Order: sequence, then C-alpha cells, then structure tokens
Amino acid sequence: MKKWLSIISMGVIIASLTACGSGESGKAGQSTTKEGKTVLTLSLLESSPFYKTLEKKFEEKHPDIDLQIHESKDYEKYRNTTNTAMLSGKGMDIIEADVLPLNEYVSKGFLLDMNDLLEQEQTLNKDDLQTTILDGLKVNEGVYVIPSGYSFSVFVGDGDMLGSANVKFDDQTWNLKEFEQVSKEVIQKNRGADELYALADYPPEYLFQEMLFTNYTAFVEASAKKAKFDSPEFVDLLQQAKKMSDDKIITSEVAKAGNQLFYSSRIGSPTDFIEGPYTIFDNPKLLQIPQAGEAGDRTGARVVPLSQFVINAKTPVRDEAWKFITFLLSEEAQSIQERTGFSMLKSVNEKMINDLQEKVKSGDYTLSNGEQAKVSDEQFTVFKQIVESADQYVELDAKVLNIAREESYAFFSGQKTAEEVAKLIQNRVTTYLNE
Repeated sequence: MKKWLSIISMGVIIASLTACGSGESGKAGQSTTKEGKTVLTLSLLESSPFYKTLEKKFEEKHPDIDLQIHESKDYEKYRNTTNTAMLSGKGMDIIEADVLPLNEYVSKGFLLDMNDLLEQEQTLNKDDLQTTILDGLKVNEGVYVIPSGYSFSVFVGDGDMLGSANVKFDDQTWNLKEFEQVSKEVIQKNRGADELYALADYPPEYLFQEMLFTNYTAFVEASAKKAKFDSPEFVDLLQQAKKMSDDKIITSEVAKAGNQLFYSSRIGSPTDFIEGPYTIFDNPKLLQIPQAGEAGDRTGARVVPLSQFVINAKTPVRDEAWKFITFLLSEEAQSIQERTGFSMLKSVNEKMINDLQEKVKSGDYTLSNGEQAKVSDEQFTVFKQIVESADQYVELDAKVLNIAREESYAFFSGQKTAEEVAKLIQNRVTTYLNE
C-alpha cells in the first residue's frame, strides 16, 4: 500500500525527517528570567501543537519554571550540534533523542538514569504506567528514556479466508518461511478466477525492509560495533523476499478487493484498529509480524516509541527537569488531544478504546468508505490486550537502515547478486559503526 510505504519511510528514513531543536548547544539551565523563574531548556526534533499545549500547561502547574523550547529545521545540524554539545559537557537540559545514538550516550555517561527517581516518585501511579514499554527501553537496566507515547506494528489478516482454509499456524512463533508456506496453502484453497496474493501493493523491497526492522539485532550488534550483513542468513533474507515476489506470493500491483490475505499496519491510535482492518476485511485478524530467521517466542507487538525524552546528566536543574518528565507522564499531559500515539498510562488507553467502542455501538462511527463499522465487544477486548502487551523494542539506527535500503535496490532490480549487495552493505555499515 502506498500509504503504508509513506509510514515506513517515516519510520525508517529518519534522516529525512525535519528535526527541531534550535541547534544551539548553549549551556543548559544556567540562567533565570527577570521574574526570577528558573530556566529549563527543551530541545525538540519537531515542533507540534502538542508541545505548545504541553508548555502552557506545565508552566501553569509550575509558575516558578520558564520552559524554553528550542527548535531546528535541519536534521544533520541538530544531530551534530547535539553531539558536540554533549561531548563538551553542555547541551540542553531535556533532549528529544529519537535520532541520537542513545547507547553511546549512555556508555559515555551523558544521560541521567531516571530509574531511582521513577521508583521514588510519589505523584505517579506506578500500576497505571505502561511498564512493558519502559522496560523495553531500558539500557543496562537503567531508565534513560521516557517517551510521550508509542505505536506498534502488526500484520492484519483476512480472518474469513484464514478460517476457511483451516491452516494451522502460531503467529507468536512463525518466521518468514512459515509465513510463505501458510500463504501458499491459503491461496491454493481460496483461489478463484482472480489472482490471490499474500501481500498486495507490496514489492519485495518492502518485505525486505519489514523483516530487517523486525530482526535488526540479528544483523547489527551496536554495542560491539559489529554487523553481520555478509552472513548467509542475510543473503537468504534478500533472496527469499525476491523469490516470494517472483512466485507471485506477494505483488507490487494493487489487488482487487478481497484478493489479498494480509497487510502490514502501523497502529498509532484506537481508530487504527478499525479504520484500516475493517475497511479492507470483513473479519480482520491481528497477527504478529513474521520473524526472518529461526522462530522464537514473543509476547507482544513491535513497539515504536514516540518522542523519546532524556535528561542531560550534567544539567544544573535536575529537579526541574524531573518535574517536566513527571508532568509528561501525568494524566493531564497524556490526555492532551494533540498528543500522538497510545498513552504511557493504561487508564488513558482504556478510556480511548472504551470511548471508541461506545461510538461503534451507537452507530456514530463511520469508516472512510462510508460504511458503519461492525466490531464485536470481543474484538475490543483483543485490542486492549494488544495495546497493554506490546513490548518488542529494538533501537534502530536510521543510518544503518538507509544504507541497507539504498544498496538493496541493486539486487531487486537485477543489477547485482544478493551476495554482492550483502558485502556492500557490510562494508558501508562497518565503516559507519566504527567512525
């Protein structure tokens, strides 16, 4: 799907995003205003109405703090100036770190471990926090990152076709080879006059990228600055993605309605459970994304944290910075309408889903195709379980992903072999990791 490609591009090619943060490295939190307020600096990647509202509400709650938001329109400048500032012991008090090398920052002691502060904080209801997300973001058992929210990725299947084919599989453990076999069997049992595909509007490079996201740690060991792109497993991943296209299990063409079994979806709000799945399928089934290599048990969907905030370890206004983080995790901040993604609070997520459920029940929710959504109460229970259990997070390096994406086109276009492309990716990534 073209829409899905744009979402992938946003998640993968992070370097193409507009970054915000003034680009000024300046010493954080060293001054007070004329009114005697403590200055607290916040470096953002991208401004939005949410941050304007957040700033206003935070300052209303803490009138003795002047929250100053710094922005930049240039990704490279933001990353470079932030790195330079942190190396020199400067930098903003709070930094949105989505595109920064978090593991490297942690290893060099640039970031504050908020684990003890989080445990001791009395204003937060720990039982209400989405601890699976926070645990998944831990580095060496430390809490260095607090996101404003999260989304996650799933496969959506045609429940009617999968059910009628009676093909047994476990999406908690399946890998790409099993996905291919399941697709073949279901296609064979449901084949009609028109072609039926596992994935439509989905060229092989999409499948390759999706598998790379899901299995990133199998090919990159960031802490050791090692890559394994010249491994047989990676070569096999490239070849398998192309073979599935050659065998017409997946296609780059747009299929007719009812002529595809699955599609990949980013779920960033409760309406995403309904708007995409129930527009395409009458009986959608939400599934885990297949793994690339050997199958293994997983408990939840792959998480994409949104707006990851860190505290500069050398900030002279640590208490004020922590007040911002606790406010970010409060019900007031998490309920701001402009905030994107699912909430870091279970209660807010449950309320959002319950409100949607009531709209569907009353007939007030209409799909984009003009039809009324028909979603059972059982499905809403499933939605809540998926949101609460999502926990599979791996820090992805945008530069590595871009290298793999760029070089892979030579294989999928027939210009180079999988082995040649794998070697090129290995060399470029190894050079980058050791810069």
